Amino acid sequence: MDIGVISVRYARALLKSAEEAKNEAKVYADMQVLAESYLRVTELRFTIDNPMLAKDKKESLLKTACGKNATELTQRFIHLVLEEGRESALQFMANSYITLYRQQKNIIRGRLITAAAVSPATEQKMKQMVESKTKGTVEFQTEVNPDIIGGFILEYGTYRMDASVKSNLKRILTELKK
Repeated sequence: MDIGVISVRYARALLKSAEEAKNEAKVYADMQVLAESYLRVTELRFTIDNPMLAKDKKESLLKTACGKNATELTQRFIHLVLEEGRESALQFMANSYITLYRQQKNIIRGRLITAAAVSPATEQKMKQMVESKTKGTVEFQTEVNPDIIGGFILEYGTYRMDASVKSNLKRILTELKK
């Protein structure tokens, strides 16, 4: 069976169980930490996929990768995944859960890139603007990139607004070359 299909099935079952336990937001946080652990620690995947490593060691490692305060449901889920021998798909399950949760709660990811740090008030205004346009909740990430010289780049969903000085200078240069 396809790893994508398996991952989504497990993620849906976890989301349904989390909804019944009324802690889907906490499980969402656990899955974000787990997904981030897989990205930051590249050896994690190889270690979990190692057939020579005992399941109890894998379980301990994965619980640690979920963060200090992982929910009981998340811990039971990890145990189930290991018992079923599906640990190689766990990273995909975590990402599938995150995607399903965001779809269900109408959460959009947004990113604001500026040349210098912006005030929390400015960040909040940008976030509110995106929320009013999308009619959803926005998980907002800010990033400082001095290479854009000035202005900002705003991204959310499939939308990208580039109001950076660097891009404007490039456009002007292109026009001058014609």
